[in-house]
Amino acid sequence: MAKTQLNVRVDETTAATARERAAQRGISVNRYIEELVQQDAGENGRTFVEAAADFMKQYESVFAEEFGAEREGRR
Repeated sequence: MAKTQLNVRVDETTAATARERAAQRGISVNRYIEELVQQDAGENGRTFVEAAADFMKQYESVFAEEFGAEREGRR
């Protein structure tokens, strides 16, 4: 996968923390930040799927009433 350079500005405390955490993991600051963003994106995706599942569970009877007979006829 091609890499793109992204420049960000953070305060010195945040930069020091990023350097320390990356060093603790034995990875570069770039890789550390990349992993954080990927993790955040994964959590957002999981949150969406969980919310959709909750919605479907909550309205399952409405969907069954509206589309149940139609779906049964297709089997």
